[in-house]
Amino acid sequence: MNECIEEHGEQLGLVAPLQTSTLGCPGWKRSLDVIAVLLGLPVVLPLLLIVALAVWLLSRGPILFKQQRVGHLSKSFTVWKFRTMHVDADPKAHQEHVGKLIAENLPLTKLDVKGDKRLIRGGALLRASCLDELPQLFNVLVGDMSLVGPRPCMEYEYERLLPWHKKRFNTPPGMTGLWQVKRRPQTSFAEMMQMDLDYVGNRTLGLDLAILMATVPAVILQLKDSRAAKRLRQQQQEPSN
Repeated sequence: MNECIEEHGEQLGLVAPLQTSTLGCPGWKRSLDVIAVLLGLPVVLPLLLIVALAVWLLSRGPILFKQQRVGHLSKSFTVWKFRTMHVDADPKAHQEHVGKLIAENLPLTKLDVKGDKRLIRGGALLRASCLDELPQLFNVLVGDMSLVGPRPCMEYEYERLLPWHKKRFNTPPGMTGLWQVKRRPQTSFAEMMQMDLDYVGNRTLGLDLAILMATVPAVILQLKDSRAAKRLRQQQQEPSN
């Protein structure tokens, strides 16, 4: 799978960054998004119902969570997710975490790895499996997002970005992307930004298809890492004999 991505994108060493027109959305990209989502609905709809029922049973509050994100050409839009946190969850912890990652260019880790107490029961599993992001398929259908592209950031993240970082907004934000399928535990914030720019400058149908095919293995690996991190936390919390 990595060979397929490298054939179409020549990962991290892309020889001609930003060689395509980066402001518009290619016609093939919008067509791929709509066709793929519509073809996948028979499989996705039962999953949507199952996850919605699980969130409703496991936690009080709304099933869906909406949030303002920064998308294509730095325009704000409303992104939809299944709620994985308690209704009164304090966003300051995430803001501080993201600020530190950006300021110190640290390896990109989620708060979930440390055991985020703001998560509802089962929330960590939904996030690690990316099932919480399934409602974003409707963002794709209406054109706010694409299946493949840089992840949409929150407004307080956007304010911390450097000018060269913001070139990643020259393409619609995606549900998955180059960084999601190629990252490693040591991947830093700056490296993620470079991957996003590599994608923006080299969008092709072949690259999008390769990333989509690599997404499922990447999610499986993320699930394994999440389980390993949970076991490690449990071992650390066990009293020593």
